Amino acid sequence: MLINRFFVVLFALLLTIGMVSVPAQAVTGAKYSSQYTPPPSYSNAELAGKDFSGQSLRVAEFSNANLNRTNFAYADLAGAVFSASTMTETNLHGADLTQAMLDQVKLSRVDLSDAVLVNTMMLRTVFDAVNINGTDFSDAILDKVQIRELCGMASGVNSKTGVETRESLGCRE
Repeated sequence: MLINRFFVVLFALLLTIGMVSVPAQAVTGAKYSSQYTPPPSYSNAELAGKDFSGQSLRVAEFSNANLNRTNFAYADLAGAVFSASTMTETNLHGADLTQAMLDQVKLSRVDLSDAVLVNTMMLRTVFDAVNINGTDFSDAILDKVQIRELCGMASGVNSKTGVETRESLGCRE
């Protein structure tokens, strides 16, 4: 388990470094540069109340963004970065946050129900009145204190993965 978490952290770090290190044009050459579309960046953005529901925002960057009352329901946010953002009353119902980074994020009254957070880094994230019914946290990187807190409210089964929330957190009966 410790080795698995090590590789997840290493992968997340390499993914983050890879997103900022070398432009695609430098690797592929000018011939293919028109085919490369960089992931969207919303870092330091004021996105309160925006509707991103159902959108594909893979590896998008939302670092230090205000995401209060933002709607990400059923959005594809795999590999997205939300580091140090604020989310109050944000809707992430059914969102795919596989291998995303939600480190140092304050989640207050956020709907994470039926979301997929497999291999997601969530260190030092604050959970305040969060709905995690049916959320899959399999192999997510969380602090022990966070896991204990989440186990106190964990219930349901994720509709996409079939994994029980309590099982994905490693909760003891």
